[in-house]
Amino acid sequence: MVAVSSLTTVYVIGAAGQLGTALLRSPAVPGGATVRGLGSTDVDITSAASVDRALADLRAGDVVINAAAFTDVDRAETAPEDAYAVNADGAGNLARAAARAAAELIHVSTDYVFASAAPHRPLEPDDLADDARAATVYGSSKRAGERAVLAAHPAALIVRTAWVFTGVPPVRDFVTTMTRLAADGASPNVVDDQRGSPTYAPDLAAGLWELTGHLIGGRSVERRVLHGTNAGEATWCDLARAVFAAVGADPDRVNPCTTAEFPRPAARPAYSVLSNESWLAAGLTPLRDWRAALSDALGAARSG
Repeated sequence: MVAVSSLTTVYVIGAAGQLGTALLRSPAVPGGATVRGLGSTDVDITSAASVDRALADLRAGDVVINAAAFTDVDRAETAPEDAYAVNADGAGNLARAAARAAAELIHVSTDYVFASAAPHRPLEPDDLADDARAATVYGSSKRAGERAVLAAHPAALIVRTAWVFTGVPPVRDFVTTMTRLAADGASPNVVDDQRGSPTYAPDLAAGLWELTGHLIGGRSVERRVLHGTNAGEATWCDLARAVFAAVGADPDRVNPCTTAEFPRPAARPAYSVLSNESWLAAGLTPLRDWRAALSDALGAARSG
């Protein structure tokens, strides 16, 4: 690792997205670092030439955080070329540019890379076999992106996360949707047989900045793949009922249903809870329980 201080520039790719916005607004940016946010109007990561132009000033010891992704899980099923262009080719373009400059790279990935037959216990990075096939185009494209990143830049770090929410409009995510339904008096049917790790975007952003600080300070991170989520686990129904309760609506208005009763174009993993052991082993602060994070998110929505 290259240790620098006030000369470090951190490039946040996907700056206009949910996580990118949280990264730019986070108070946890390492002291002395200069942050440059690059959205899709600033760089087309599917074009190597565009990446090279946008990162022309990238230097040894700088850090690139790739928070850009094609995240429309259902649309990816009918637009696989678009998903792979962003999630695989784009990730590879960024990795090659970072490697040429001897810059650090943190690439954000997803729990959807795991196959549907994953074991029903918190998943470790090594639980993903090299030949494992994700259940969706989105998951497969993100897995291809992980491979492209490590092939081009073996020193890069991959952080898998899951079920990311902000909970504050105008972001349209599961939490803001449930908040609206609660206010409208609706009684939604919500899947209760998919279990994962709800993750608050500002908490994940703070964790990524802590990891960035380790890299800037020259601290070694041994594992190439980490799992970063809020603590605890839930089904979508659990999360919906928690939102209803927090905004003063009757949580029993949320009706549990099965995945079979709520079909979607893309299959969702039945179990994708991510273990935080790799995160802790890297010396990073564990992210708090998702329920506490949800309370803060809804408090921010009410005040904002």
